[in-house]
Amino acid sequence: MPQGSVPVTPTPAPVTVTPADARYPDLVRGWNQRYVSTPEAVHLVESTAQVAQVVEQAVRDGKRLTIRSGGHCWEEFTFHPDVDVVIDMTRMNRVAYDPAQRAFAVEPGAHLIDVYEHLYRTWGVTVPGGTCYQVAAGGHVAGGGWGMLCRRHGLIVDHLYAVEVVTVDADGTARTIRATREKTDPHHDLWWAHTGAGGGNFGVVTRYWFRSPDATGTDPARLLPRPPAEVLLSAVSWPWEALDEQSFTRLVHNYGAWHTKHSSPEDPNTALCSLFSLNHRSAGAIGLITQVDATAPDAEQLLRDFLDALTDGIDIPHEPARTTLGEFAPMPDLAPPRRMPWLQATRYFGTGNANANDPTQYGDFKSAYMRDNFADTHTAALYHHLTREDLGNPTASVMLSSFGGQVSAVDNAATASAHREAVFKAAWMIWWTDPADEADSLTWIRDFYHGMYADTGGVPVPDDTTDGCFINYPDIDLGDPAYNTSPTPWHTLYFKDNYPRLQHIKKTYDPRNTFHHSQSIGLPAD
Repeated sequence: MPQGSVPVTPTPAPVTVTPADARYPDLVRGWNQRYVSTPEAVHLVESTAQVAQVVEQAVRDGKRLTIRSGGHCWEEFTFHPDVDVVIDMTRMNRVAYDPAQRAFAVEPGAHLIDVYEHLYRTWGVTVPGGTCYQVAAGGHVAGGGWGMLCRRHGLIVDHLYAVEVVTVDADGTARTIRATREKTDPHHDLWWAHTGAGGGNFGVVTRYWFRSPDATGTDPARLLPRPPAEVLLSAVSWPWEALDEQSFTRLVHNYGAWHTKHSSPEDPNTALCSLFSLNHRSAGAIGLITQVDATAPDAEQLLRDFLDALTDGIDIPHEPARTTLGEFAPMPDLAPPRRMPWLQATRYFGTGNANANDPTQYGDFKSAYMRDNFADTHTAALYHHLTREDLGNPTASVMLSSFGGQVSAVDNAATASAHREAVFKAAWMIWWTDPADEADSLTWIRDFYHGMYADTGGVPVPDDTTDGCFINYPDIDLGDPAYNTSPTPWHTLYFKDNYPRLQHIKKTYDPRNTFHHSQSIGLPAD
């Protein structure tokens, strides 16, 4: 070795788990037990260099690879029967301030609750991400994210400054690229693609950096939103035995009307965010969870006005939420609204997710964004399918959730998240633990969803009322002509007019289509 030279330290190999390893059965499945794969190996990487090493070797060997961050993908994008190599990001879970970028670095395996804990305890800031504590940053951020602070601070991607991605060139070489929000960055398009186009499309994300667009200076405590010191939490329910079609329809209509009226970014009600769980009758009740920034002027009055608007024309008193609220556990202690420190409330919501905490469940899910209130045919379908007697599964529900506010302050084309005009969204969900229940469960949710949107080909096409679907709630049926009979393809439902740009970015950064799944961005025809 020449005098003065420094020896090159080879990249250590990641932990690799094969079928002979006792850990293998636990590492080839995610949260949804419908999807279990049989890859040749699962690589638990802990550095960007290791990711590049695994990617390049898989390409060289002609192996199909997929990526797991938190394991919460609702479809078979990661644990597909054809996958050969899984890159498991769970060991890449660090959260730190990066002074060189004036931004907070978050690795994709970090669970959201750990991101919130670290950012808030250390610097008093946060990102407006989701409620489920187990979801990891990897897929959540790439898909645009959603959370209880969205009406006040926008989507989590509205604070994304940069992303580090391992891509594959046309010759099969793995390359690590750092792409930023800066318009002068030659890789700006790659950053843009990771602001709502979903995971597994362009490469392997190994790090995100967060800094709000209007942040200045070098003080970390001023570079991201500061959550409210306290929030006001409320949970109430209406028993199904007291509801008829007229009162149910009025409640649902009132919810949509309130959000249509209060969707402006300047509306003081951006301090309020809610989840309205329309449970199947077998669950016993439907329920409403509301969070209000307790430091906002007249926070208690904002909550009272919201509940009054929701119950306008209804003479059925609400009760404590003693039954499950969609995916959330009962919350009877929140019938009188309770003040909580923000981080305590965030942990309360995150860990109170009854179904997400059960590792044995199978599930199916669907989504819709709403630009306006439900049509009469929509509310009729909601009532019909939620009161059907041929289903006795209390996990079946439709969860309505607040949108608008600061989410709507961003243009549809400014990020890959294109549903900025939506005022609320809906998520259909059903779980089961016995595989024998799958056929009946799928029949119910498909009859419900595709029947509700029968007037538009079985899906919520972007128009004056509906606005497509949420990629973080992926749904394979959207691409199946048996269920989507509209002229609107699945990628328009997810990405609207942003899809051609995403295809161009795909061609630039993944010309071999190394990173693909059942609903990945396709290469352009030319």
